[in-house]
Amino acid sequence: MAEKQSSFSLLPKIINGGIAGIVGVTCVFPLDLVKTRLQNQKIGPKGEKMYNNMIDAFRKTYKSEGFFGMYRGSSINILLITPEKAIKLAANDFFRFHLQTKDKRLPIYRQMIAGGLAGLCQIIITTPMELLKIQMQDAGRIAAQTGDKSLAKMSATQVTMNLLKKHGILGLFKGTAATMLRDVSFSVIYFPVFANLNAMGPRRTDGSGEAVFWCSFLSGLVGGSIASCLVTPMDVVKTRIQTQTKVEGEKPYTGIPNAFASIWKNEGFTAFFKGGVCRVMVVAPLFAIAQVMYFVGIGEYLLGIDKSKK
Repeated sequence: MAEKQSSFSLLPKIINGGIAGIVGVTCVFPLDLVKTRLQNQKIGPKGEKMYNNMIDAFRKTYKSEGFFGMYRGSSINILLITPEKAIKLAANDFFRFHLQTKDKRLPIYRQMIAGGLAGLCQIIITTPMELLKIQMQDAGRIAAQTGDKSLAKMSATQVTMNLLKKHGILGLFKGTAATMLRDVSFSVIYFPVFANLNAMGPRRTDGSGEAVFWCSFLSGLVGGSIASCLVTPMDVVKTRIQTQTKVEGEKPYTGIPNAFASIWKNEGFTAFFKGGVCRVMVVAPLFAIAQVMYFVGIGEYLLGIDKSKK
């Protein structure tokens, strides 16, 4: 395990996390939109489906909504991903620094605690971000099934105002418990896996003690793949709970237990992994890109901090 740092500077970590989030989301957002569409689609009584698979969903969405349609909800996501990733990545480093033992070690269970606390800290930003993003991403599916084309043209501002009018400020935090269940469990798995894989790779020669570019990228890719795959059922439940607009025959869920029970009863075990491959394809490169951007050290550069002397 890496030697204990002599100091911890939070501000550059926050800047690095924000930049990492923007770059990562911009790269993988179209896949995230397809994932939401797949997770929300219900199979008809005769087995009919709107999307047959990920490629079919991507093709149909692009054909009906165009290139910019693939980025529906991205403005909200990019706006809020800055504080979200800043909190998540910086908080994990913060807790890892303060949870080290007196002999400068960080056992696995403490790494898991640090990751879980980081996931918990981001909820205040993640919940409204995910809620608004899902409404925007799923609008095309609803419009296609109901014939109401106006739904597909709603802006992020209109969606936000409608939620506020119907449910008040607390309406923006619908699905907080489900989001917490997903993000805390993800962070408990992801951060220890990433840290230990990253620690095995060769170091840079700039005196920072950090791993080389490709090692951090691969560590983020593997860690993101494992964590996202394991928590896909929680992501499906969260997506279903946060989807406000329903087509005929789709009933709202009363909570997490009800959502799990209803999906299991009506759609079977495999429904919990709808969009699972797509989710891995979104989350794995997102965190790989984000981790690399985080370690580039733009925050330290802007603030004039020499990373090699930390």
